[in-house]
Amino acid sequence: MHSIEKIIIVGAGALGAFYASRFIRCGKFSVAVAAEGGRGETLRREGLRVNGDHFRVDVIAPCQCRGPADLVIVALKDYQLADAMPLIRSQVGPETLVLSVMNGLSSEEEIATGCGSGQILYCVAVGIDAVRDKGLVTVANAGRLIFGRARNDGEDPLIGEIQKALDDADLPWETPTDMLRMLWWKFMVNVGINQASAILRAPYGVFQQSASARTVVDTLMQEVITLAQAQGINLTEQDLLAWPPVLNALSPIGKTSMLQDVEAGRRTEVDMFAGKVVRLGEKYDIPVPANRMMLDLLHTLEGR
Repeated sequence: MHSIEKIIIVGAGALGAFYASRFIRCGKFSVAVAAEGGRGETLRREGLRVNGDHFRVDVIAPCQCRGPADLVIVALKDYQLADAMPLIRSQVGPETLVLSVMNGLSSEEEIATGCGSGQILYCVAVGIDAVRDKGLVTVANAGRLIFGRARNDGEDPLIGEIQKALDDADLPWETPTDMLRMLWWKFMVNVGINQASAILRAPYGVFQQSASARTVVDTLMQEVITLAQAQGINLTEQDLLAWPPVLNALSPIGKTSMLQDVEAGRRTEVDMFAGKVVRLGEKYDIPVPANRMMLDLLHTLEGR
């Protein structure tokens, strides 16, 4: 495996734009954003604006593939992935490393199936409070990228290449032994804070200050813990204790991605959060009333 030089970002929303800006600022990589249609034209014309800085960015479409990338970072919404698969596939070769910072539990498997090649690793973004408003991205806390294979018990040259690239771009990272457990932990957090914030129309500061708001989050997360255990994932109530330090480090005026979607009148990822919980509840015959209610409430908001 050669070192990482060519990096492609698929999805230039808040997260994708932030990560692209860090790699561009570093100056050690060839960085491009994969986009097509009107979105691609806007990026070519306006570039990226992150934390007050302006970044010109190379934009490529499937017909402009210049050979496989060394690293592809997928930062899409769950419901955008299927349509974007040809775009992703055009940038992935047998040795391409792929990180998905998408929410949920299944994007890695979907990308692996759709691409048919590449080294697809598990990844979650934790503690980042990126907000995108009218093309301007603001990030107060970069958080960290937690990534790796399902199990990480020893030295892995491929993972080492990504770790080095993230160090060069000043992006904090962690590679845990049990990555599937971390994937479920992040899913648990998203099911709680994303959905509660969207319904309450509340930024992180409300949950930092209000015990009642945190109770709503905890109730939603507890249902995920029960399902994780039924699936054989080592997630317990002790894992609830790891969330408050992450929450308290976020900007009080920061907003979850789902709250941003609701405020902008965009489609949300509720089917991937509460919808997934409800489907798993039916599979294992486990009641999940809090998430079932969230599914109905957020579908109602989307219908408006």
